[in-house]
Amino acid sequence: MKISISYPPLESEKGIPLLGQNRQFQWFSEPTYIYPMVPAYAATLLKEKGHAVVWDDAIAEGLSYAAWIERLKCEMPDVIAFETKTPVVKRHWAIIKEVKSLATGNWRPKIVLMGDHVTAMPEESMLNCPVDYVLTGGDYDFLLAGLCGWLSGGVPALPHGVWHREKEKIVNSGPCELNNDLDSLPAIDRDLTKWRLYSEKNGNYKYLPGTYTMAARDCWWGKCSFCSWTTLFPGKKYRSRSPEKMLDEVGNLIENYGVKEIMDDSGSFPAGQWLKSFCEGMIARGYNKRVRMDCNMRFGALGQEDYDLMAGAGFRFVLFGLESANQGTLDRIDKNLKVEQIAEGARMAKKAGLSPHITVMMGYPWENREDAAKTVEFAKDLFKRGFVDTLQATIVIPYPGTPLFKECKENGWLLTEDWDRYDMREAVMASPITEQDTKNLTRALYKSFATPGYMFRKIASVRSPADVKFLLRAGKKLLGHLTDFKR
Repeated sequence: MKISISYPPLESEKGIPLLGQNRQFQWFSEPTYIYPMVPAYAATLLKEKGHAVVWDDAIAEGLSYAAWIERLKCEMPDVIAFETKTPVVKRHWAIIKEVKSLATGNWRPKIVLMGDHVTAMPEESMLNCPVDYVLTGGDYDFLLAGLCGWLSGGVPALPHGVWHREKEKIVNSGPCELNNDLDSLPAIDRDLTKWRLYSEKNGNYKYLPGTYTMAARDCWWGKCSFCSWTTLFPGKKYRSRSPEKMLDEVGNLIENYGVKEIMDDSGSFPAGQWLKSFCEGMIARGYNKRVRMDCNMRFGALGQEDYDLMAGAGFRFVLFGLESANQGTLDRIDKNLKVEQIAEGARMAKKAGLSPHITVMMGYPWENREDAAKTVEFAKDLFKRGFVDTLQATIVIPYPGTPLFKECKENGWLLTEDWDRYDMREAVMASPITEQDTKNLTRALYKSFATPGYMFRKIASVRSPADVKFLLRAGKKLLGHLTDFKR
């Protein structure tokens, strides 16, 4: 069979859709591309099982919609799989209808949807478009391989977690099972999945080319009420690859692809003995001198010795979810975090020589202007004290399937259920502050580090042409983010 893993162009005046492998969807004025790890594993698994695979990311390629349609008609895949998210699911429904209408002669492609939105609401897509299969849960690499094996006659039964139609009736093959062994996955075929498309236009990378890995699925806490990926990977189902497998992948990326920086896309990078073994392996193999590592981490999880070991192992950039400086909000979103742990964690990471990055959100239904301003001032103070280097600010969105969405439904907080509007460009929850105030506060967060002291430290830190290029790229990204939240 021929299977296409496709990201069709989503042309919009809002900008470039940050869709692939992304927990919080946004339209970006300045293009950013994240290497989609789970679909890349799916492509590699399918190829390993003898299928012909087409990697079709027309967004990252900058292809027009008309050109994409023509390419699809030339390829004529038997199966087309789309990763989707809440703010673009209606666009995908329309695209599925058009692709189905174009099918002629012997070309009758089966179409698959996968991702967090359809995991939360699988029947919705079955009712709103002629999609053939909806895959639920986060292991949609294993699931897509199993589905295609069943369609081609190589697998006797449809795997659990697949919604489909039987005689016009919508049925489910059973609850998804997140029990796959991640060490059984093959090394991703980076050439098949066109890794170069994602190797430069990503604000996390300081050294180019960069790429992604995924040590675990997904976050060992996995309970934050706003996180759409708790729908795919509840914390109780957290699994990691072995440190040895990860080290082998890092070595392959260094030796065969010349990668200079690696961002690991686990929701929270493994901690404890796993982290110790991985870092010691990086040092023993000498990889710490040849590549920089980046990862997501939780405040309160590590001590100074851990951060020191990470720095020695080649880690550079560590992303933390701050979310709010109000303890009541942290408790309410089940962050399992104390405000005082934030500054201390950032301080320790910075002391080790790492570059801490924080993510912050505005627009909680229970926060007034004073509460939101407290978070802005807290972020400013972290920058002033030199504890953090960069920041990402967004408007909080209650994605379907999350506890926050359920809370909004119960309290009548939703201003709309038009999924097109769930794109972080506007508030979709009732709030004590106006939508424009929310946008202004979000912009204020991006401006929080634009202080003379911060600028001086950044200029003083320049040691190489790579540092200069990184600062220029970061400045361009900052201007783009300010545009994203303009009036």
